[in-house]
Amino acid sequence: MAHHFARSLLALASIGLSGCAAFSPDSGMNAVSELTSQSIHKDVAFVRTAEGAGAVDVRVRQLLSRPLTAETAVQIALLNNKGLQAAYNELALAETDLVEQSLPPNPVFSISRISGNGASEIERQVVGDILALATLPFRSDIARDRFSQAQLRAALATLRLATEVRRAYVRTVAANEMVVLLTDAKSTAESTAQLAVKLGETGSLNKLDQAREQVFYAETTADLATARQAATSAREKLARLMGLWDVGLDFRLPNQLPPLPRRPQALPSIEADAVAHRIDLQIARLELTALAKSLNLTEATRFVTLLDLAGISRRTKDPEGPPFRESGFDVQFQIPIFDGGEVRVRQAAETYNLAFNRLTERAVNVRSEARDAYRTYRSTYDIASHYQREILPLRKIITEEMQLRFSSMQVDIFALLTEARQRLASLRGAIDARQRFFLAQSDLQTAVNGGGLPAGDSDNPTTIAAAAPADGGH
Repeated sequence: MAHHFARSLLALASIGLSGCAAFSPDSGMNAVSELTSQSIHKDVAFVRTAEGAGAVDVRVRQLLSRPLTAETAVQIALLNNKGLQAAYNELALAETDLVEQSLPPNPVFSISRISGNGASEIERQVVGDILALATLPFRSDIARDRFSQAQLRAALATLRLATEVRRAYVRTVAANEMVVLLTDAKSTAESTAQLAVKLGETGSLNKLDQAREQVFYAETTADLATARQAATSAREKLARLMGLWDVGLDFRLPNQLPPLPRRPQALPSIEADAVAHRIDLQIARLELTALAKSLNLTEATRFVTLLDLAGISRRTKDPEGPPFRESGFDVQFQIPIFDGGEVRVRQAAETYNLAFNRLTERAVNVRSEARDAYRTYRSTYDIASHYQREILPLRKIITEEMQLRFSSMQVDIFALLTEARQRLASLRGAIDARQRFFLAQSDLQTAVNGGGLPAGDSDNPTTIAAAAPADGGH
């Protein structure tokens, strides 16, 4: 009987195995690559061998051999960031769960021998979990949905890293540009302060005006020190995100941010695009699907949570008679007297309802985030463009006219220096406006495709507020 039961159990298991999942050659990375390439058009790599690590090192060195753009910085990070590689390891672990959930339960074989007074008894059993075998197709289907979620989470981690790198790149280049501007301003302020001291010694300049020139030099010096520290910290963050250390830290960056695009993007269907493409929404939808299937399975098995069937074969040897064999079976199941499965069904239903409400909330928030990101993008573009088209050209005209009047001795040196301070404030405002635009541009792409910014990420502009002196002249 045990032999027949074992053969029957193996036959059932072979049927279950026909729907089993197997390990993929890429641990599910093809789906991740397709999802991310649609949004950021970059290569991703799951490094698991020495040869793969060597190929990544060669590619990174090639990208570092020339000044970095935002796109090359993103590509380096996607290849070299170890935190992202850890996210891909989690995907590989999720695949092991898929394979495990797709395998039939192993049968349990036991053998026992009892002897005494010349008599002996040998018993063999093969025990199989019939309930687990019967529900295998349903559990395997749920596991596939969970694995698809893991693939989406890996893609989401990839897109969020790309966003973080772009933002860090913008801040680093803007900070460097600010350092250059303030370095020149400090040099001018230092010369002015020295001139004020000399004029004060001759009695041509009173103490109030001397103090004004000295404090401007002191404030510019402090601003420059702050800007340098901000630039250093921004560069370090960019290096961390790109996974660089040691010799890779000498990467080169451009001297200033790129120019604004000629015109802003027009996205009339941004809400629909966000709802259709946001990966965090896709994850929530799959979670709801998996929970629905799990709820159905829970309801189907609410009264039976344990069903074991054992085939038994026993051989008895008695010295007073010929040996004989016995065979039979043993069935074990729980009697639903106290727990009829209502608790499990209620838990599954409430978990499903929770996920449904979370998904609905997320969909509402996604639409709002997309609208807000686009408004911010357009607003920052208009402000940065206003600086480029209106404020800076007017400042240039004013500076040229002041220099002409200074040459003809219609204004003194201090009126010219006052204008220089006001122009400095405008230049700093223009740098900050361009930085905010490129940050908003990155946030817009994230709002449509990436799933939102990581927690705690907020704007940290490098510009330090600079106002013209209260007294505009001397």
